[in-house]
Amino acid sequence: MPDQTVHVTRADAVLIGGGIASATLAALLSELEPGWRIEVIEKLDAVGQESSDGWNNAGTGHSALCELNYTPQDVDGSVSPAKAISINEQFQVSRQLWAHLVEQGSLGDPAGFIHAVPHMSFVQGTDNADYLRRRHEALVANPLFERMEFTTSHEQLAAWAPLVADERPVTESIAATRSTDGTDVDFGELTRRLLAHAEGVGTTVSCGQRVVSLRRLGEQWGVMAEDVRTGARRAVRAPFVFVGAGGASLPLLQSSGIDEIRGFGGFPISGQWLRCTNEEVIARHDAKVYGKASVGAPPMSVPHLDTRFIGGRRALMFGPYAGWSPKFLKTGSWLDLPASVRPGNLAQMLAVAPPNLDLMAYLVSELAATPAKRFASLLEYMPSAREEDWELVTAGQRVQVIAPDPKKVGVLQFGTQLITAADGSIGGMLGASPGASTATEIMLGMLERVFGSRMDAWRPRIAAMIPSYGTRLSEDPDTARASLDRTAGILGLVR
Repeated sequence: MPDQTVHVTRADAVLIGGGIASATLAALLSELEPGWRIEVIEKLDAVGQESSDGWNNAGTGHSALCELNYTPQDVDGSVSPAKAISINEQFQVSRQLWAHLVEQGSLGDPAGFIHAVPHMSFVQGTDNADYLRRRHEALVANPLFERMEFTTSHEQLAAWAPLVADERPVTESIAATRSTDGTDVDFGELTRRLLAHAEGVGTTVSCGQRVVSLRRLGEQWGVMAEDVRTGARRAVRAPFVFVGAGGASLPLLQSSGIDEIRGFGGFPISGQWLRCTNEEVIARHDAKVYGKASVGAPPMSVPHLDTRFIGGRRALMFGPYAGWSPKFLKTGSWLDLPASVRPGNLAQMLAVAPPNLDLMAYLVSELAATPAKRFASLLEYMPSAREEDWELVTAGQRVQVIAPDPKKVGVLQFGTQLITAADGSIGGMLGASPGASTATEIMLGMLERVFGSRMDAWRPRIAAMIPSYGTRLSEDPDTARASLDRTAGILGLVR
């Protein structure tokens, strides 16, 4: 009879999932509590391979410089900058942490994971041009956006983004904004570097390990992990568990039995990109050009023509094209969605269908799209594009949050959601964009929720890593400008 003994180890914190969220939390905890035993458990054979991977993630340093969905237009035509300012503030927090770690020599050459790439918004038609002008006026009044430029000139567009301007009729009404404060981030590489840093100061990173159960053991948690190759099982006991497993976070939190996850569900959306294969074309574009989403499209499906740097190599992508699969991860199971439906969230999941019929119609149209129709979308942004220069690749899988709501029973959310148990012993992150770019702010929020009693002691150290911690850069122009310039210099983003 085979040995059924399960080896048990102890840790101060277990982080499930080897993506950017767990990597950021591991880096923070390693700085704040260097004596802690921290273990990161990842199902795949390497970290940063799912949603954080460069080919699965848009890589936009989401700072609202180009993403129009963060600046909604009201019925009176006014544009509110509040959400855009908030998103930018959160990205600056991430930049400050990365700059701190680069300064102390923990992340290596920043050119391996971040590059300066201008962020542009591009629209067509008089009404959209008027909207973009109002958006620009609302944003440049804030110090985080004051260097953003606006144009309706085809000549200026050609200088900023020649691929967008080439063969475009000069009679067409267009408008564009451009900010040289924009970045492209290879979050897969950043994840690997953050976890390598954490490992260097004592964190254990265990790959090829699938978490099969989460059980409360008094004041601790028992995390059972199974080796994906041998099937051997082991257990880790810890007073704190973080679930940062992308789409798999929902079923793992459900299995924990905490009350706070009751009523939450998930709606998976997959994606595809057109990737350019012509090096001459790739070299002519130096921007992330974002447009307006189609009616009913989720924010993550906003079309963009993107300069990327992945694995140290320059690339050009267009998309994403939305798709659908019941999997919660790219490497997940076809049973993920049905298995996540429980008596406690069935009403919420049914309630989101009627208000989101436009989304359903959009997904159906995307699934039915022919290669010619997909290419026609690219031609709107790049009139000179040739089909033979592009190939279709599959992007990552995202699970949008279905959250309980006292009035609507359930609502479909586009963004991220922190879930924490009342006793602070377990927490997790649900949702998607802009989670990677704002992971530092999100993880600081996690620390404040679950380690409230330690925060007074931690704040000086956090402030040393993140100088703007506890303040708002958007309300202090001089400090905002100094922070932008300082982090740009350390991260090599000066153009």
